Amino acid sequence: MSRIGKKPIPVPASVTVTVEPEVVRVSGPRGNLEERKHRVIEVVLQDGQLLVKRPTDRAEHRALHGLTRSLVANMVEGVTTGFTKTLEIQGVGYRAQLKGRDLELALGYSHPVPIKAPEGIEFEVPQPTRIIVKGNAKQVVGEIAAIIRKQRPPEPYKGKGIRYQGEYVARKVGKRA
Repeated sequence: MSRIGKKPIPVPASVTVTVEPEVVRVSGPRGNLEERKHRVIEVVLQDGQLLVKRPTDRAEHRALHGLTRSLVANMVEGVTTGFTKTLEIQGVGYRAQLKGRDLELALGYSHPVPIKAPEGIEFEVPQPTRIIVKGNAKQVVGEIAAIIRKQRPPEPYKGKGIRYQGEYVARKVGKRA
């Protein structure tokens, strides 16, 4: 039995969950999210908890069991508290600033790099070298953070670039004379 799949998902009082044959909709104080699910996987709301059940022990059902439970749990967490990813910018002259809802990065190129904020995502720039990506959907927050990091990934010699907060960058020794 999937250890993740069999854990019940606690549903706070401020959250409403609607389960249809192929879609699970979750709405809460921070907004609404919906996710498609496989028809054979059953999501049941019982006394303030969501339970995810599978029909058989076949490999594909076992895989879908844990996946569906994780996706639904992330939706419940997203509409209650939301998700954040923090990125740090290191390098002389590298900085970020907000332009309306969008982000503009100066990363040593001959031009600024604009990043549009998709629906449901907000950027915060508390310092010119720190970016906070906030949103309800965990996957979208992670994807946008990865797109920002990809603009100038950290390089191993001086460590310049954009990295996740707490990310370790393996440093290399430069060339020797």
